[in-house]
Amino acid sequence: MRLDIEYRLKGKEEFLHTELGNEDLKVELLEDGDRHIVKVTALKDLTLIRGKINEVHNFEPNDVFPTNGYQSWTDTKERVFKKREKERNVFKIPKVLLNAYAFDKYGDAVFYPYKPNTVHGYDIFYIKGNKEIFSYNYNYRNAYLIFEVHYSTKTLDVLSDIYGVDLKPGESFNVYDMYFGDSYEKGLESFKKDFALLQGEKVFGYTSWYNYYQNINESIILRDLDSLDSRFGLFQIDDGYETFVGDWLDVDEKKFPNGLKAIVDKIHAKGFKAGIWLAPFVGETKSKLFNEHIDWFKRDEKGELAKCGGNWSGFYALDLDKKEVQEYIKKCLKHYVDLGFDFFKLDFLYASSIAPTPGKSRAIMTTEAYQMLKDILKGKTILGCGANCFSSYKMFDYLRVGPDVSLKFDDIWYMKFMHRERISTKITLQNTIYRSIFNNRLFLNDPDVFLLRKENIQMNDKQKEALLTINALFGSVLMTSDNIATYDEKTKALLEKKLELFYHASDVSYKKRGQKIDIKYQLNGKEHKITYNTKKGTLS
Repeated sequence: MRLDIEYRLKGKEEFLHTELGNEDLKVELLEDGDRHIVKVTALKDLTLIRGKINEVHNFEPNDVFPTNGYQSWTDTKERVFKKREKERNVFKIPKVLLNAYAFDKYGDAVFYPYKPNTVHGYDIFYIKGNKEIFSYNYNYRNAYLIFEVHYSTKTLDVLSDIYGVDLKPGESFNVYDMYFGDSYEKGLESFKKDFALLQGEKVFGYTSWYNYYQNINESIILRDLDSLDSRFGLFQIDDGYETFVGDWLDVDEKKFPNGLKAIVDKIHAKGFKAGIWLAPFVGETKSKLFNEHIDWFKRDEKGELAKCGGNWSGFYALDLDKKEVQEYIKKCLKHYVDLGFDFFKLDFLYASSIAPTPGKSRAIMTTEAYQMLKDILKGKTILGCGANCFSSYKMFDYLRVGPDVSLKFDDIWYMKFMHRERISTKITLQNTIYRSIFNNRLFLNDPDVFLLRKENIQMNDKQKEALLTINALFGSVLMTSDNIATYDEKTKALLEKKLELFYHASDVSYKKRGQKIDIKYQLNGKEHKITYNTKKGTLS
């Protein structure tokens, strides 16, 4: 095992290949049981780039390990080492498509160098096998922890993403602060202790997105609101009410001639919380925000505007270090607070660190951005989306843990070759199960919607039932975009049955078995077992 620290001194990259330090850096190794800290103190003006602990573990063929994705939508799964499953490398997409749709901007491809015969995950890692490991990041506010599994050498490296941290002589920084133990069960118990059980409410609600997408209007919203009964607790208006993304103070008057306040009042009159969707850190190219305040937008190290993806008319990241940007975000969010909204779904939050800020790591940038949202919306409920998991701890009440559900089980065929954050029911179900370790710990998990309707859907009945069942068992948010007035008696009965799972199932556990996942849970004093087929999307 060897510790490397990469840094920049007088414009030149340097490497420290020793635990003892050199004339530029002093290194201290601190241990408290299974907690391990690597602290560096600068002896000269320098900028940190990366830490790397080499060859932490030698893999055996049957070792099972997770790869927790960079942000909410990034594919996350448990893997078996001997199967050597590949990791989707976005840079293998033809450049003409990459440039046109900015597929490389949604995840960590903007800063992480994808490598052949290597897979990686963020901030938590374990090995189930003969030689167990359990590790997680205490340093999540300052540096992401990246676990690299190398198939060719059968080794594990642990990286610390400290890129951009400036240190002056005498200043110190923890490159690593992590739990690292040799027992899965002991490590899991430690994780549960360090991230104590959250006291939060389960949410059963409606969102407009997965039926109408941006094609919503006042009539549709009020019709679907009228269809909901007293079992529901939340009614959320999703994307499509605003004129353009970024212009949050401009509601589309053609779609909503009476504005949103009257709708909020009707939501409250039914006894529901009123929810609203916003993407506070971005603006699309057609927005007034982008065209009138181009200087408010972030630029990368090349001086180019920091694009975040190809949605809408293309969209870019706001520069959150600018005071006027912070004031604009505050003004927009406070506007919706004043309208009476109780629940805020804040999306595309990865934009907070898509381009570097001098002196700060990506984790520090993310922490500051999320803290700003929490401070502005104090007393309101926040659901984060497109966000880093560990950074969201104690920032958001709920967090999406997978990509958007698709109306087909695995979306359009060619999307399988796209980015790791692509829309896919298949992937989001996988994430829902494998990220269940976070539920009621880091936040309450939002597994995205279930869909039981007959129209505007291309999943079969068994796939729809599996989606509802897994969401009910592993999540704390159960949402739909269906107009439930269209449900027949059989569909109503199915929903009622799964609501019992959502509210009363306990001791939910899973075990990977090839392409199948065996699931156990307790209900009404009895143990139940079901098996999920990840390839077909069905239960047995």
